Amino acid sequence: MKTNTTSPQPGVPPEFAQQIEESSVWIHPLRSEISKHLIGQTGLVDRLLIALLVKGHILLEGVPGLAKTLALKTLASLVNADFRRIQFTPDMLPADIVGTQIFDPKSSSFEVKHGPVFANFILADEINRAPAKVQSALLEAMQEKQVTIGEHTFPLPRPFLVMATQNPLEQEGTYPLPEAQVDRFMLKVVVDYPSLEEELRVVDLAATTNEIIEPKPVVNLDAIALSREVVNSLYLDDKVKRYLVTLVHATRNPDDFGLNLQPYLRVGASPRASISLALAGKAHAYLEGRGYVTPHDIKSIAMDVLRHRVTISYEAEAEGLTSEAVIERILEQLPVP
Repeated sequence: MKTNTTSPQPGVPPEFAQQIEESSVWIHPLRSEISKHLIGQTGLVDRLLIALLVKGHILLEGVPGLAKTLALKTLASLVNADFRRIQFTPDMLPADIVGTQIFDPKSSSFEVKHGPVFANFILADEINRAPAKVQSALLEAMQEKQVTIGEHTFPLPRPFLVMATQNPLEQEGTYPLPEAQVDRFMLKVVVDYPSLEEELRVVDLAATTNEIIEPKPVVNLDAIALSREVVNSLYLDDKVKRYLVTLVHATRNPDDFGLNLQPYLRVGASPRASISLALAGKAHAYLEGRGYVTPHDIKSIAMDVLRHRVTISYEAEAEGLTSEAVIERILEQLPVP
């Protein structure tokens, strides 16, 4: 993806194109620094940047050893902000995340002790290793950007971003995430194995006893906040808006659009998916250096926005179909404006 605008954009005022270019100067250094610690995975890096630009939470899924934790930790290290890593385990309690009330015998009163969730960036590592009761402790934090402990409600630091990793459910000792929890993740990215050449580079980089160089911050929260304002101002045409909403509606009622997929769908995507598609589409266009959203932006990000929000039927499972396969058919068959 491009990060600079080097030529005039049709329909975009030159001043706004210049604003896009100036506000995105931190993206190239951040990408460059990430590439020193994370080999390949350019698509994953772009998704992380999209989540960062539109205040979206992101869920990474993949088998152990694919650098999911490294990717999230590196991104957090490159941003000059508070960062906490929470390792989810089967014996955790909700208080281990949000905090609890502790009785002080001297004052004969309860004092609130904040948990690790009080930070700008939260790495929820192996989130599906903990039971639903613990996972649900993040619901209020992710949606309302606040935490209730006892009778008191505390706002969380801004910005607040949850970056979670999970192992596939086939792995032993994992729990499925509650549907309400899954829907709060703007993006779900499936991390795949590296190519042979990329893995050779991984070995060259990591198979050494030399001390690992820790990444240093290259951008602050003020620069990110400025980029977010510019992203919000990107132009979203009514035709593109209708296209993205049609995509979401097609996951609920495919027959309305002439798609023979109704038997394969049990639950479609919620309106939150439409909002996420619009925001992620703007961020994708911003990373390309454009001041307007195209259908290409929507199609490029649609799979990561929809795959965890669409539940397939038993008939689809019997035919060996996945939610990704059904969404792919929708993207292929719906007309593009």
